[in-house]
Amino acid sequence: MVKQQRLFSWLALATAALTIGLVVFGAVVRVTDSGLGCGNHWPSCNGTFFPPLDNVTAWIEWLHRLFAALIGVFGLASLAVAISAYRKRNRAVLRATVIAAVLFMVQSLLGALVVVLDLPPTMVTLHLGTAMLLLGALLVATICALYPARAQYKRDGFTTLVYLTTALSLVIILTGALVRGSGSTLACSDYPLCNGAVFPIEQGRSAIIHMTHRIAVAGLGITAALLAFSAFRQRQDRTIRWLSVGAFALILMQAGVGAMFVISAAAPGWGAAHVGFAAATWGALVVLSAIETLNTRPVEAREEERTWQPQSNPLPN
Repeated sequence: MVKQQRLFSWLALATAALTIGLVVFGAVVRVTDSGLGCGNHWPSCNGTFFPPLDNVTAWIEWLHRLFAALIGVFGLASLAVAISAYRKRNRAVLRATVIAAVLFMVQSLLGALVVVLDLPPTMVTLHLGTAMLLLGALLVATICALYPARAQYKRDGFTTLVYLTTALSLVIILTGALVRGSGSTLACSDYPLCNGAVFPIEQGRSAIIHMTHRIAVAGLGITAALLAFSAFRQRQDRTIRWLSVGAFALILMQAGVGAMFVISAAAPGWGAAHVGFAAATWGALVVLSAIETLNTRPVEAREEERTWQPQSNPLPN
């Protein structure tokens, strides 16, 4: 049993790492305009299994698909081990792994639709969002398998702030995908203002989409700063403290890389790094949320048991 648990942890972490790699590689596909490198064909590439050697965009798209297939293999292995090791104990691990498997299938379907429908912005955004949810499910499964709830306490304002910051980080990622998908990447050519304006209402839809994303990033930075400050005031667990600080640092780096992406006129390297930092930020906050949930769940469960206990006792004669 212990060997199976170790194997599952290794597989889940490897699959999560591959998912981050897939997200970054997907960013490379977008910033190099390789989304239709294989035309509207899926799963083939322009009607063939291997793209021509001289077609760089086709190879970028084809390698992205190969990356996704590799995740599918690791994901199926993780699911098989989870069913064997956790179906009778710690079922949270099994539930999270099953959710990850379902999300992978949804993501694959969305990836096919993105290609067939000529990269519509909404589908591109949903495709990236599903990839992030897949990463989150894999990380939750790993934490549930590895992390012992060392501290147990009631949910409080810090718990709410953790969940709020995590949700906001996902919103930031989705708005960033919408910026790229709608062709608004360079709608604001300077930084931090947008063509000299704080909020470019009169500059058109693209500028508004771009600046809305920046404002949302600023809001995330504020909540992350509050989270890091609150962690050192309200939590003794070093893991929680340093995850909070790490998430804040990643957000600052993500914002800095985003600024360089604009200043460099959308250089592909900065674009891929920007998405990579976004995925790392989301991952750190998901891990923090999972740990906070595990630390508070036993307390909530015991209180619920005490609440219902008198009702389960027989009445005296």
